Amino acid sequence: MTLLTKQLINLIRLLHSDTGQNQIAAGLAFGIFLGFAPFISLQTFLVLFITFVFRVQLGAVFISAFFFKFIAYLLDPVADPIGRALLEHEALRPLWTWMYNVPLLPMTRFNNSIVMGSFIISIILCPILFFVFKQLVIKYQVTLVHRLEKTKAWKFFSATRFYIWYKKYNDLYGA
Repeated sequence: MTLLTKQLINLIRLLHSDTGQNQIAAGLAFGIFLGFAPFISLQTFLVLFITFVFRVQLGAVFISAFFFKFIAYLLDPVADPIGRALLEHEALRPLWTWMYNVPLLPMTRFNNSIVMGSFIISIILCPILFFVFKQLVIKYQVTLVHRLEKTKAWKFFSATRFYIWYKKYNDLYGA
C-alpha cells in the first residue's frame, strides 16, 4: 500500500474519531508551507521533518499542500512585490548577504522575490489557518458526520468497493 493511500485512510479515520483535531488542523495549516514553497527546497524538507517529529497528520499535510499549490500560483502577483520589497530593503542587505554566504541557506531560494513573498504569506497565514481548520474539524466531527451517515449518498458510497476495501483494511490493520 502506498504511503499516500495509508495517510488518507488515517485522515479519514481521524476525522471520524473524537480525537486528533490538533493533528489534522496542524497538518492542514502546514500544507501552506509545502504548497507555497518550491518543490525541492530546504523549506520542504524542514516542514516534512517537523511533520514527522511532532506527529502532525501527514495525509492532511499532503491534501492541503495540493490545494495550496494552486492558490500559490494565483497569489504570485501578490507575493512578488512583498518579496521584492523585503529583498531590496537597504537595512536588510547585510542579512541577505550573510544568508547567501551560509552553506545551506541558498537552497531555500530566499533570493527569489516570489519565494520570499510566498514564505512571508505562509508565516502570516499558518497560525490563522490552524485555528480556522481546528474549528472546521470540530464542527465536522460534531455535526456533519452524523448527518452525512444518514444520507442516501453515504449509503451509496458505503456500498462501493473502495469503502468495503477500507472497512476490511480498517478491521485487519486499524487501531
